[in-house]
Amino acid sequence: MIQRRTFLLAAGASAGTSVFSTDLLAQAFPSRTITLYCPWAVGGTTDLVMRAFAESATKIFGQSVIIENKPGAGGILGAAALTQVRPDGHTLAQMPISVFRLPHMQKVAFDALADFNYIICLTGYTFGLVMPTDAPIKNLKDLVAYAKANPEKLTYGTPGTGTTPHLVMEEFAAKAGIKLTHVPFKGVAEGMQALLGGHIMAHSDSTGWAPHVDSGRLRLLATYGSKRTRRWPEVQTIKEQGYDTVSDSPFGLAGPKGMDPAVVKILHDGFRKTLDDPNVLKTLERYDQPVIYMDSEGYTKYARDTFAAEKATIERLGLAKA
Repeated sequence: MIQRRTFLLAAGASAGTSVFSTDLLAQAFPSRTITLYCPWAVGGTTDLVMRAFAESATKIFGQSVIIENKPGAGGILGAAALTQVRPDGHTLAQMPISVFRLPHMQKVAFDALADFNYIICLTGYTFGLVMPTDAPIKNLKDLVAYAKANPEKLTYGTPGTGTTPHLVMEEFAAKAGIKLTHVPFKGVAEGMQALLGGHIMAHSDSTGWAPHVDSGRLRLLATYGSKRTRRWPEVQTIKEQGYDTVSDSPFGLAGPKGMDPAVVKILHDGFRKTLDDPNVLKTLERYDQPVIYMDSEGYTKYARDTFAAEKATIERLGLAKA
């Protein structure tokens, strides 16, 4: 009887210590710098937006929030790196839609549904196709006519194979009955250099091209969303120009699997507050990125649904891995 009572007391103390330790962990979080992996190059749209979020989050958490760029591989290197870090909440990554898409196209170093804690969705991209203003191609119909007369001669850049800007162009090309030549880059800054230098004919990407459109150096032929943008209301979407292709692309933050739910909540609540920061909102508006908020539960559901939807898209385009 005494031994049983001693065991129960010890078990109770152990359980209490565990709860107490969890509470202490949450109260002490964050205890050091938080690193956000940005899987795109320095100077691109995502990098600049992520830096605005990091600056705001630094004020909210009282600890430095820094960006570590991991460009290449279509935007999945941040997610892959998360599988190698401790699940203490001090390392997170931006999760572009390619995290849910590329596993259906190639072997990747993670399980998109099992290896991550989806914390919060924050915003989404505006994508578009640009060409030099002095090019004879003025719209998608001109582009299609040129491509039909010159198969595979029209070169276009993107931030990587399997990214939304790549797949949208492939779907558009399939529906238009044309063949284009894809040239992948590590990010929009690199792609802009190639386009402005005359090394490619067009570029499909998020709005890192915006300053060149506004200055008159580039022409925006089409945007990819379900409706026209507020910033360029005169520019028709791909669908409006007669090709049934639409892409809206939300993104947010995730951490590695095994995180303390209390820490996930602290991170969610902190980054939710960044969406009220005037500087963050100004940065999002500058790159025509709307606020697209989902809480942890909603973002996790989005991850599951998008993973399934991307599988169907990849199979439809004939790009599924063997």
